[in-house]
Amino acid sequence: MTTPAFDLASRVDPPLQADEAQTLQAYLDYHRDTFRAKTGGLTAEQLNTALAPSDMTLGGMMKHLALVETSWFVERFAGEPAPEPWASVDWEADVDWDWHSAADDTPEQLSALYEESVRLADDVLRPALRDGGLDALSAQRSRRESEEFSLRWIVVHMIEEYARHNGHADLIRQSVDGATGE
Repeated sequence: MTTPAFDLASRVDPPLQADEAQTLQAYLDYHRDTFRAKTGGLTAEQLNTALAPSDMTLGGMMKHLALVETSWFVERFAGEPAPEPWASVDWEADVDWDWHSAADDTPEQLSALYEESVRLADDVLRPALRDGGLDALSAQRSRRESEEFSLRWIVVHMIEEYARHNGHADLIRQSVDGATGE
């Protein structure tokens, strides 16, 4: 059992000329596809391999990014409650549960959770971009500033999140099976 393979040739480059919303959405999708390529075709053992001295794994990263997609778009922006598996997690007992619990999941479960989280995020993002644009404000406020997040801020943050983790994924994937590339 492995995660679905992803052919980088099917990844779409962001447009060279588009409006801000189209450009940001395209970059988010581009980074999502890059991550799919980095985690595609791997077994449970490979997904649970860490590159010392870090304990970070591709499986943990997959579950973490699923959480981040849901947390930012569904919970914070739309103000909807967290779906399972997130709703019943005791986050105070393990703040990094998403990273740690991935070892208990099969590649198929991790992939399904990730894809469902992206789908839920897009179900919020696409109509929000159409109806309110990047200036639309989140339902939840920032804990630090007690202000709403703009959709622009959330999308840029998600691109940053993926860019950072795709760099981690490059190193881990190469250590797992020698695969290199974008």
